[in-house]
Amino acid sequence: MERDSAKRIYGILGFPCQHSLSPLMHNAAFAYLKINAEYKIFEKRPQDLKDFITALSQNDICGLNITVPYKEKVIPFLNTVSPEAELIGAVNTLKVSANRLAGFNTDGAGFLKHLTEDLKFNPENKNIAILGAGGASRAVSLYLAQGRPKSISIYDIDKTKLSALVAHLKGNSEGSEIKSAGSIEELHIPDADLLVNATPVGMKESDPVLVDGNLLKSDLLVYDLIYNPKETKLLKSAKEKGARISNGLGMLLYQGVLAFEIWTGQSAPIEVMRQALKEGVKI
Repeated sequence: MERDSAKRIYGILGFPCQHSLSPLMHNAAFAYLKINAEYKIFEKRPQDLKDFITALSQNDICGLNITVPYKEKVIPFLNTVSPEAELIGAVNTLKVSANRLAGFNTDGAGFLKHLTEDLKFNPENKNIAILGAGGASRAVSLYLAQGRPKSISIYDIDKTKLSALVAHLKGNSEGSEIKSAGSIEELHIPDADLLVNATPVGMKESDPVLVDGNLLKSDLLVYDLIYNPKETKLLKSAKEKGARISNGLGMLLYQGVLAFEIWTGQSAPIEVMRQALKEGVKI
């Protein structure tokens, strides 16, 4: 009984992760629902990962969000992994119960919920271009592929990673043309309905713009998974061309909503969490 009445601890695990906005939305949700819990930042070095994970129960940590570089590295420590996380090959949400660790991935579902419900974009029969073939792209592209788009084209400078993702998508999609692009030009962005930046390029002021503005058009939706800054150079360039734009704040929100519900079993107060994130993003 003593443990049940104690404050439950949740948090984000990564290295680095001090910049995370997740504590803002989760602590706002706990406060709104009067849940005796706190969400913290756990920035751990790789050499400390095993000791930290194996001691979660003893430290009253009931759940975690997992960010880079640990989304794949935590999997060997888990007792169960959800079908979504297994398909994506990465875990971004961890639930602790009765000394057992369960892994989930809410990234792809969070992205798709924002894309389809808030932005009203239906992937079916659409041409989609994606920059990047890393973990974020893997989650996003797999969920897009299940929406039966006409085509998905992906570009990454790491050709090994790109080939692996394209092969994985081909084995987990039906009726869609899945293509690897040898260059950004080969993404054929002028023919695309949706362009997703799933790379970290754009987080720094010194970062280049990956896409020539002349390739962008007014009937394109440009979605940058980066949410800080609010408008990357890519989004600014797209806006100048009259394109619809979105940053990754909606994806962050909805993956957090799904994680919250996994941990607590309660419906998340979405608007409370959305407002907390909006206030936390630098202008």
